[in-house]
Amino acid sequence: MKNQHFGFHIHFSVSVEVRKITKKFYCKKTWGVLKFVLEPYLKRLYSLLKSDSLFLFAKFQGFISIDCGSDEDYIDTGTNISYVSDKELIDTGIVRAISPDLSENLPQFAKNFRSFPLGTRNCYTLRPEQGKNNNYLIRATFLYGNYDGENRQPVFDLHLGVDAWKTVNLTNIDAFRYYYYYCDIIHVPLTDYIDVCLINAGHGVPFISSLELRLLDNSIYQTQGRALVKIWGYNVGRNNSENAFRYPYDVHDRIWSPSLFNNWIPVATNSAVYSPSNDNPYKLPDVVLRTAAKTQNATTTLSLYWSPPDSLSKYYAYFHFAEIVKLKAGQQRELTINLNNERNLTESVKLDYLNPRTIVQNDPPISGKWVHFSIYAAEGTKLPPILNALELFQSIELPNKTVAIDDVEAIMGIKKLYNVTRDWQRDPCLPSEYSWDGLKCSDNNHPMIISLKQWFSLTSVHLANSCFRDLSYNDLTGPLPEFLAQLLNLNTLNVSGNKLTGSVPEALLQKFRDGKLVLSVGENPDLCMSVPCKRKKKKEFVIVASSIAAVLVLLFIFCALAMYRRKRQGVDMVTKSNIKSKNQHYSYSEVVSITNNFKTIIGEGGFGKVYLGKLKDETQVAVKLLSTSSNEGYNDFGQRNLVSPVGYCDEGEKKALI
Repeated sequence: MKNQHFGFHIHFSVSVEVRKITKKFYCKKTWGVLKFVLEPYLKRLYSLLKSDSLFLFAKFQGFISIDCGSDEDYIDTGTNISYVSDKELIDTGIVRAISPDLSENLPQFAKNFRSFPLGTRNCYTLRPEQGKNNNYLIRATFLYGNYDGENRQPVFDLHLGVDAWKTVNLTNIDAFRYYYYYCDIIHVPLTDYIDVCLINAGHGVPFISSLELRLLDNSIYQTQGRALVKIWGYNVGRNNSENAFRYPYDVHDRIWSPSLFNNWIPVATNSAVYSPSNDNPYKLPDVVLRTAAKTQNATTTLSLYWSPPDSLSKYYAYFHFAEIVKLKAGQQRELTINLNNERNLTESVKLDYLNPRTIVQNDPPISGKWVHFSIYAAEGTKLPPILNALELFQSIELPNKTVAIDDVEAIMGIKKLYNVTRDWQRDPCLPSEYSWDGLKCSDNNHPMIISLKQWFSLTSVHLANSCFRDLSYNDLTGPLPEFLAQLLNLNTLNVSGNKLTGSVPEALLQKFRDGKLVLSVGENPDLCMSVPCKRKKKKEFVIVASSIAAVLVLLFIFCALAMYRRKRQGVDMVTKSNIKSKNQHYSYSEVVSITNNFKTIIGEGGFGKVYLGKLKDETQVAVKLLSTSSNEGYNDFGQRNLVSPVGYCDEGEKKALI
């Protein structure tokens, strides 16, 4: 019985094992089939989740990324950064594309750009959600790309608000190379907006490919009221031919260029470099810190020479270290940083294995005709010096104070409301050489708009807390707006000598009666001091009747002329056209766009050259540009009875017939 029981037990155990093996075989085979079918979809899902997470992280980090010249918003496939079109952010400039031969393998934001052939100053305004008093990295990127076939790079100025940021000099950059030029600045704005302006310096047309803003930790790159313009961002220990690193490797989207200098020995590790206590807020990318350079022995220094472009400017250096070599027990690398063999920038630095350290030089800042950084082993140590990354910044002052934001917003609102086409970009008063035409500003440390000169009618527009006190003799028309009574800082309002109509708002009259407002409204014949405005019906009837009579007379004259002309000609010589309007007004910038910057000349007459053009609906047109030496009027500016005019341009000395 025992044997039988034992035999049954063996048989049962074998059967169970066979079933397990069989089941395992079929499960494995089934999983193999499922894996083959589902693997592409799972990879795609993972890719999408990763892409979305990076996109959301970038947005959470406070990223603003503008593709200047793009027609649509998109997510960059290389960085997963979301870029927005600039078409709703600026109303000047012309969209251009780089040469098709150069666009391959370029990021999307570098394939097109916005150029500014008109106006001295053209500006973008950034409005980060985090607002003022925060630390930001601002980046402007430029790729000329030989778009005009001239292979002639421009030189122009870049301003941050009303202050000079950098001169963009692209003349030393090969127009046919596949890389772009960028300018980085670290800045703490005192307002909730940041203006970036391109200034035409007379050496070519300014342009911009992209504009980006990144929120930084307020504890890093402290500027003490100054801004830091980036000079270097070296990823030390990598071959110069390798790619630079940025986001998503760097959470702040700093750009790290590979650098390996002569006689420097590269060092690398596959181990992760991180700060276990998060005591290094600079958060350098692990991929940057995992490479470094060292010298042959402890008696040799890591030396770096540099000649600043401006010997009077002040510079700050940021040295980034991490011990990436597994040392023997009891060993520790210790080093010292020296400037020009004159002074040590810091005390000696001790490095721990795979733990990053950032060393910021002490004041005073670096200056002079020559700069020589020396990193050497501390006295008594036997390990050679090491360096993982290095940043160098020029410190610049931003001395000018902008006009009050309410004044700026009010004027920009008026410009938009009344479609003012003047060259008005951001700060209306500063710098003084770029102050807005048609405005008068106070001449003091806190400039304000004190007068507007004959260009708009005053109706509803936001002017809260503004101080437009003197609006006299500006040819203002329309009613006096009610909201002026809501301006808390407004204690004087002079609108004398204009063409205002309607009644003075009761709220303004009440402030006047209460002694809170000095109000001057004289020399406005059609402005009433009572509410409602009482006028004689006879006068209104006479005005209306006169208007109707004038219209009827004009219609009669028009019809008579038309009948006479048809009778005389007998045959209608005007060819039918699909163009809707013959009297459309075009701005000069639109004429430049229609003619593709006056590219093709198709004729030349006594009054100027004729260019080939194309309207937005693809209709081909001829554009005749009136020479400034001609005194002929619009009626003689064309070939009557031969072509039907589409429109015209009349801006000062710029006159054209389309």
